[in-house]
Amino acid sequence: MQYKQLLPLALASLASAQTPSLTDALGSQNSTLSTLNALLASYSNFTDSLNDMKNITILAPSNDALGALTSSNDSTSLLFDSDYVQALLSYHVLNGTYYDSSFGNESIFIPTMLTNESYSNVTDGQVVEARLSDNNVTFFSALKQNASVVTANVNFTGGTIHVINSLLVIPENVTETLSNANLTAAEGAINTANLTDSVVDTPDLTIFAPNNDAFNAIGSIVGNLTSDQLTSIIGYHVINGSVYYSSDFENTTLTSVSGQNITITVLNGSVYANSAKVTVPDILLENGVVHVIDQVMNPENTSAAPDTTASSATPAFTGASSGSDGVPFTSGVTTPTSTFPAATSAGGPEATSSSSGLAMPMKTGAVGAAALFGGAAVLINL
Repeated sequence: MQYKQLLPLALASLASAQTPSLTDALGSQNSTLSTLNALLASYSNFTDSLNDMKNITILAPSNDALGALTSSNDSTSLLFDSDYVQALLSYHVLNGTYYDSSFGNESIFIPTMLTNESYSNVTDGQVVEARLSDNNVTFFSALKQNASVVTANVNFTGGTIHVINSLLVIPENVTETLSNANLTAAEGAINTANLTDSVVDTPDLTIFAPNNDAFNAIGSIVGNLTSDQLTSIIGYHVINGSVYYSSDFENTTLTSVSGQNITITVLNGSVYANSAKVTVPDILLENGVVHVIDQVMNPENTSAAPDTTASSATPAFTGASSGSDGVPFTSGVTTPTSTFPAATSAGGPEATSSSSGLAMPMKTGAVGAAALFGGAAVLINL
């Protein structure tokens, strides 16, 4: 009887002895992870905490992926902020153990260990999107920038490790995201309505952002909008207190900041907010998520419904048409200099499948560069 009780314990001990520690597992991949291993060695407290964790998945950037951090002066300067580097590392640690077999064609949104409020204002931690893309397990971060798994299921005592070919990028705030996604009319409209601080600082937002073509389609009436009307229109595109990713959408109604309901319809694989079609879902924000839509929704026309027979989106504002002065609200708004995947269908030029530069977030408030640390030298010198 005693032998029967001891046998499972002995087998468990044997399995534990055969499963390497985090340090040993990372070391087994040193040919591709030497830069990450050196960086983690310079953050012993952070690494010690990782060693103590259970049920986690680490997305380990390859040497080439981490090399992108030193490709520009802007990103290199962030290496001298220890809070930023630890936030970046935390964003590569998923809550839960996910083997490569855990992912399918449908997107899932996985909370990470990034809970530092200077970089994330999402309850339970900033997320990454994960799904199969061209049969490769792929993770999507800020502005739909993607990283694919090149070596899967390097198991250790606390979970598993996937080596990825690009760095995950911490999602930016609303202003930076709209700008870099070429949603410059939405950015300008929010600024014109003096709502920038509100949408940047409020946690857990879902924003339906009309693309530039959508704003252009109502250009004829924009000049006649009062300040209160513009505020109401902007508020009608924002859900406060809940972050709804595409995987959460079903046929339902959501209450906007303006107080009116938005009807969500899932039809033939497409998602609609009232009559506006979601053209680019799930652009992650520092404080939530943006879904790009092809119409400006009208808080005075909440019954607008999808018209799948129309060849182009019909404005929800009666009598509205394109104006003669260019895209509304874009005057004085900075045009993005890099093209990111999220800008592909944002009402501007078609984007390439990869970005021409990493979009690096800044801390809420000023980034302190006074505290130099060994990790920066490690990355810069390798």
